[in-house]
Amino acid sequence: MKHSQSKSIFDFYGKPGFGKALPLSLQHILAMIMGAVTPPIIVAKAVGLSAPDAALLIQVALFFSGLSTLLQLYPIGSIGARMPVIFGVGFAYMPTLLAIANAVDADGNKLYGIDAIMGAQIIGGVAMIIVGLFIKHIRHLFPPVVAGTVVLVIGLSLYHVAINYMAGGFGTPNYGSGSNWMVAGVTLLVVLLCSQFGKGYFRLAAIIMGILAGYALGAFFGMVSLERVANAPWAAIPMPLAFGISFPIGAIIPMVIICIVNSVQTIGDLSATAVGGMNRELADKEMSGGLVGNGLTTLIGSFFGSLPTSSFSQNVGIVAMTKVISRYVLGVAAVFMVLAGLLPKFSAIMLTIPAPVIGGATIIVFGMITMTGIQLLVKDELSSRNVTIAALSVALAMGVAAAPNAVAQLPEMMKSLTNPVIIAALTSFILNMILPKKSLQDEANERAAIEKEMNGKADSAPVQKKIVTDAAN
Repeated sequence: MKHSQSKSIFDFYGKPGFGKALPLSLQHILAMIMGAVTPPIIVAKAVGLSAPDAALLIQVALFFSGLSTLLQLYPIGSIGARMPVIFGVGFAYMPTLLAIANAVDADGNKLYGIDAIMGAQIIGGVAMIIVGLFIKHIRHLFPPVVAGTVVLVIGLSLYHVAINYMAGGFGTPNYGSGSNWMVAGVTLLVVLLCSQFGKGYFRLAAIIMGILAGYALGAFFGMVSLERVANAPWAAIPMPLAFGISFPIGAIIPMVIICIVNSVQTIGDLSATAVGGMNRELADKEMSGGLVGNGLTTLIGSFFGSLPTSSFSQNVGIVAMTKVISRYVLGVAAVFMVLAGLLPKFSAIMLTIPAPVIGGATIIVFGMITMTGIQLLVKDELSSRNVTIAALSVALAMGVAAAPNAVAQLPEMMKSLTNPVIIAALTSFILNMILPKKSLQDEANERAAIEKEMNGKADSAPVQKKIVTDAAN
């Protein structure tokens, strides 16, 4: 099917000039790059990788983040969503990855290394592909009340990430300092001013304008260091089997579970993109292609040392906020991510952005994700049944997130399922399956029947009393 070549940034097939697309592309990169490089940094420390291997893990993560996004924007056959989305290595898998990395035997020796994680991902990728292939037949199991609840919790669960960034990054020496909050505040203020009062590209590129302003102020406060850039090599090519592969069952089981559950998050993000950015429902073909593409990227990436990929909710928020859905704009961002994976100096430049700047620029985006989840929820009837499903799922998910010590005594593999997104997905899915389906009309009829029955009993009370009195006489 051929599409007319427009230049509109509000058309999925639109191809604006590179100069116009670049700032809009950069804000997608800046919104997700910290999220893409943080998981490999954490996993590298957990499994005890050397500094060169840790750097390689980060590099490959960026490389496959770009490839995964390109596959979603420019599908190969039916593989890929053909939607304006950003995919990449993200936080969704972190609890499970850390549970595998920290698993020990009775003597306290580590059971698994990075090779076990890579092997488990291969099986997890296969599981995602299977879900994608059959999603058309099981889509009814993920109605708006389930997908909307998951997207809502995704947004809510990201707030603490943004706040920690705004404060300077948890664990840093100057965490919570006035200078950090000033930089974050200025960044957020510029984003708000540009998005609400700016015109043209100043409004559409509000996030990058805020990042530029925050970066300049952060440099003034001495928060920007170019040492990382100077030490980074110019070029490096990912090589297969760099970390090895093994298939221990103890690592495979939790990885398969999180990959299947993460498919619900992907469905939620794709649905949020369709609703928030394109004002329509997500098609079965787009959903299936997105899941299969993500599974294939996760599977192939495992052979090169990439951690599993997923949709990036913060970028969904950007699409919903700006309505810029041109795949060319997002494709430029994906190409830059691929280049960042091949040119370590480029990724090093991105990593010089101070944490408060990232926090100030993304907190409003996370808020947009939450509102998109609410939009999905209200697309279905807010019946007592659906309200119960959403309320209980959000309460359990955010309750455990607010009290992490409550699950501290659980086995490591069970703790991997206490991520708020997983809790919300499992709870909403199970409740939707077992609770009787009642529409608002059904509930109204039920209340009317109860009221009629109660009124009938009330009317018959005097008659019954008279009968009893007569019998006594």
